[in-house]
Amino acid sequence: MCPPRVVVLFGLLASVNLNSLEEDILTLLTGERNGVNFPAVASSDYKMRATVLKAPHGDLLACMEMAKIADLIVFVASPNGFSEESDSNCFIDSFGSQCLSVFRTLGLPSTVVLIRDLPDDLKGKNELKKMCMSELASEFPEDCKFYPADKKDELHKFLSLFKEQRLKVPHWRNQRPYLMAQKVDFVADGCSSEHCTLVLTGYLRACRLSVNQLVHVTGAGDFQLHKIELLKDPCLNVRKVGDFMDSEGINDAQVLRCLTPDPMKQDSLVIENIPDVLAGEQTWPTEAEMAEADKYEEEMRVKKKRLPKGTSEYQAAWIIDDSDDDYPDSDEDGGDGMVVEDGEACSSDQKAENGFELDEDQASLNLRDSDEETDLDSSMMEGENLTKEQIEAQIRKIKEAHAEDEEFPDEVDTPLDVPARKRFSKYRGVKSIRTSSWDPKESLPPEYSRIFAFDNFSRTQKHALAKSLGMEQDTTDSVPVGSYIRVYIKEVSVIVGSTLCKLVKTMPIICSGLLQHESKISVLHFSIRKHDTYTAPIKAKEELLFHVGFRKFISRPIFSADSINANKHKMERFLHAGRFSIASIYAPISFSSLPLIAFKSQGEDAIPTVAAVGSLRGVDPDRIVLKKIILTGYPQRVSKSKATVRYMFHNPEDVRWFKPVEVWTKCGRRGRIKEPVGTHGAMKCILNGVLQQHDPVCMSLFKRTYPKWPQQWFPLQGA
Repeated sequence: MCPPRVVVLFGLLASVNLNSLEEDILTLLTGERNGVNFPAVASSDYKMRATVLKAPHGDLLACMEMAKIADLIVFVASPNGFSEESDSNCFIDSFGSQCLSVFRTLGLPSTVVLIRDLPDDLKGKNELKKMCMSELASEFPEDCKFYPADKKDELHKFLSLFKEQRLKVPHWRNQRPYLMAQKVDFVADGCSSEHCTLVLTGYLRACRLSVNQLVHVTGAGDFQLHKIELLKDPCLNVRKVGDFMDSEGINDAQVLRCLTPDPMKQDSLVIENIPDVLAGEQTWPTEAEMAEADKYEEEMRVKKKRLPKGTSEYQAAWIIDDSDDDYPDSDEDGGDGMVVEDGEACSSDQKAENGFELDEDQASLNLRDSDEETDLDSSMMEGENLTKEQIEAQIRKIKEAHAEDEEFPDEVDTPLDVPARKRFSKYRGVKSIRTSSWDPKESLPPEYSRIFAFDNFSRTQKHALAKSLGMEQDTTDSVPVGSYIRVYIKEVSVIVGSTLCKLVKTMPIICSGLLQHESKISVLHFSIRKHDTYTAPIKAKEELLFHVGFRKFISRPIFSADSINANKHKMERFLHAGRFSIASIYAPISFSSLPLIAFKSQGEDAIPTVAAVGSLRGVDPDRIVLKKIILTGYPQRVSKSKATVRYMFHNPEDVRWFKPVEVWTKCGRRGRIKEPVGTHGAMKCILNGVLQQHDPVCMSLFKRTYPKWPQQWFPLQGA
């Protein structure tokens, strides 16, 4: 049997009176005028059951949760704000427009527009109705109907058509079972004072729900089921509201069947992978290992010595530290000097050649985080005891960086106090970002030991969907669609349970079933664009609240270019308006295409605002996102295709270190570094054409970058 239809009333203007419309609809359905909205009402006259919800104007989060479970969204318009002198659309305000754009991203179900507060005279009524249709037609689908809805006969016509209408819902809602909780309660867990059993009661929709299946409670997380009780439907064969209240009621519904999970079949609640510290899976050292290496390097460091040609390592050990002046400089007398460093002897030419190996981009680990501009900025923003002026200064700094990124993308300055070979030790030169090879398993961060990857994700998704279809045939441990059920969810935090009991009064609490593997963490990629109403910069690795289908979790994404024909993708420091980018995050796995709404918090007490919209692109930990930087130097002396370039580096050792990397100019010349000049970082360059004096010389460097691991996954966990 089909569950009651969910009808959501949404006012396009704040002045629209939804209370009177709700009362009129319930009066027609039940035959009695009352001000109480029951979980569902049954109408013998219209031969249907319905749940009527009012969307609170101004509360975007509540409106969005209602749109996710709505079978029909009734948009209510009123001509009270209409003025012939006004050029703007007076039938819908800014909040209504924002909600409509969000609803379209989620996927609109069946829609209808009811026009209230029309005048009594026929001519004025028709004129305002046509005016309203003309102004609003472009905002809704082509098959959306407009109805006047002031009189009982007009509402009766609408309800008569509604009961015969075949409703459409977004396809993603039909792939997983879900229920809107009519009642939320929690029972204390005797084994723990911190956890409880969450009890949700409501009608099951879309698919059969298995007791062995994992479920997601929106905003709270993923959980296992303790049991499912199949209840007698309190909305069957009820003719009047009084009969509904005198029937068994919601709280004391009769239990028809109880399902308990089979430990051998129940899906395990696995979120993070447990890394094997002895397996040597990761090549990136931990903080403790780096600190130990730095300490050892400091203790074992040997002062560089100028030694005569032919001096062995054994002989060098007997030479005292202040004896360097006893030997002439080998460069002055024409000898081939040797350098002893850390107990190893090698020629200066050999050392220079060894320094050119840019593949070892972790050569200087003590500065591994020195190029993480985002981490420094986010730590400043999250710091305590910041004054209002300091916060405003940080916001100005981010906006200036955003403007600079648009005007001068990727260009960075070489620091004066830190050698470039250390500052950019994790970067490497790449001949071509499209054709050059890059091992996706190389130098992975520690977080990659905690995620899950699949050899063939498409095949895994196919098997998960096939298993879900198999549940439709299995009636032993699942309940059918339309059943009135009570689900018991185990090991829920007491704080989360009490928060949900409060939230159910203002917005729907949704419990949805998860497909196989959908609780495990991996790297997800979303096609995303900045929302039209959001003007503030969105920086990479900033904390965002992602709404993906029925799920809601916290993430810190990185953005990259949506390049289809390449296996390496250029990172973007900001999400730019007007075009799509790819957002990569650590998050629980999701199958199939799901809509995305990203929210940005404006402060601890401020209401989050819509920052970006998009959809799920795929799950792939091997997708390579490269951060590009450009070092810039300026010609000092030019002789046709040869030039002396300065200010790219500040010491000759850095010039030798980056010598193998190709250089290029903004006017299209390409070339290489020949040798350093002097002691201040100038260098000789040879290019493939005549160099102009005003043409800067550039060097491109790349490193792989990864998303940021969030401090908590779900927003209600920190409630």
